[in-house]
This record gives sequence, C-alpha cells and structure tokens, in this order.
Amino acid sequence: MTNAEVLSASAVAAYSPVAPIVAPSVQRAAAPVMETIDDLKAMAPKLNPVVGYYNPLSLGETSVGSSYDSEAAIGFLRHAEIKHGRVAMAAFVGFCVQSNTCFPWEIAKGVPYSTIFAAGSPPAQWDAVPTEGKLQILLVIAALELWGEASTVLASCGEKHYMKGGKPGYYPSFDLFRENVHPLPLNLWDPLGFTKKLTPEKKEKALLAEINNGRLAMIGIMGMVSASKGLIVPGLDSVGIKPYSGEVMAFFSESDAKLPFVADMLKVVGTLGY
Repeated sequence: MTNAEVLSASAVAAYSPVAPIVAPSVQRAAAPVMETIDDLKAMAPKLNPVVGYYNPLSLGETSVGSSYDSEAAIGFLRHAEIKHGRVAMAAFVGFCVQSNTCFPWEIAKGVPYSTIFAAGSPPAQWDAVPTEGKLQILLVIAALELWGEASTVLASCGEKHYMKGGKPGYYPSFDLFRENVHPLPLNLWDPLGFTKKLTPEKKEKALLAEINNGRLAMIGIMGMVSASKGLIVPGLDSVGIKPYSGEVMAFFSESDAKLPFVADMLKVVGTLGY
C-alpha cells in the first residue's frame, strides 16, 4: 500500500461515525412506598363503613415530638395492630379450648396436662405451668420476635422493615434458617401455603377481614379475662367462666418466686391491692 493510500484510509477512519461513549447508569433502589393518613382514611370505610375513620388520639397524624416521621409511625401502628390481632385470635381460641378440654399428654416430664387443667381457669392453668416451661415459651417468643424484625431476614425474602417501606403484618419465612441452621418443615405464617395462590384483590380482602377479626378478638379475650376477675361483662356472665384470683397481666406468679426480681414484683403488686 502506497503512502497516499495509507493517508486516505486514515482520513476515512478519522471521519467515520463512532458510537458515543455513555457512562454506565447507576441503578438506584426505588424509594419505599409508605402508607399515609390519607391511605388510612381510605381504608377505614372498607373495614367499617358505619364508624369510618376514627382516631381520637390522632395517632400517626403528626411527627411532632417523635424521632420518626409520620409514615414510619403509621407503619409501626399498623404492624402492631395486625400482630396483636393475630395474638388475640389465638388467645381467644386458646381460652375457649383450655376452659373445656384436657389434652392427653404431659406438658413437662412428670407433669401431666390433667394436673394443669385441674388448676382452674386458663390464667390459673398458666400459673400452674412449671417455671422452666414458662421460660422456654418466653425464649421461643423472643426468638420469633427477633426473626421477624431482622433486616437481613426480611431482605432475604425480598421485603423491608415495616417502618422503612415494608408491608405491615408481614412475617418472613424460615428459608434463611433452613439454609444455614436447621431444615424446619413449616413456616410460622401460612405454613400450608393457602395464601400463595390468592390474587392481590383476594389478599387485600382477606387482610381487611383479618384486621376486623383481630379487633373483635382483642375485645373478646379482654372480656373473658375481665369476667374471670369477677367484673360484669354483658354476655359472658352466664357462660360459666371460672374465677381467677391472681394477676392476669403478670407473666410470672408466686410459683416462679425463685427467679430474680419476681418476689419483689409480687410484693409491689400486693401493695397496689391487686
């Protein structure tokens, strides 16, 4: 190739169109979508069209005096209501079952359930549970709470914390636990997978029903506990709820006095006249 041909080829290459160099775009995570007061007002008629939006304490309506913004506070309150509703539904059913049924197995080694059942009402049955059994239950509850709050666990399920854009009421699966610790057979929430095949519309309807059922269960279990303490509760005075003389709001009782601080706690309760 002659020098003229080389120069000509170089000139053509110099003026050939070249694709522009574009800096790689940075993928940013979408901002979390948090519920607002307007969302709660829109939800209220779906839950109860008669009462509608009723918030006399203005919970979540302002972030003044709080370390969280109002959206985070709403996430906390929504999650708390759903969780307490679920616990209340379990407690209501448990109160009814424990008031009428004696299970055929031992609750602890050498402690048959018939001995616990003979203690009386469900609160009295709880007092009759050995201290070791209560501590085991307390530790299991604490472990489940920590699992449901852990950001790493939630992230493994593609979710976020309920105060940071996550779904109120969501409880993560045990997949991460299965992969690293133990092959648990079932999840705590929806162990049989009934909700997986539901459409988003049916899931929304089911969640609304769950909230209403939880609210009713909270009223129901407190009514039963109040009736067991001798208070007048219309509709429950004649169903035969056994009386209870202990402290219904105390996790431990006199049978657990060997634990640290429990004896002092019982003394304080005694001075208050409970």
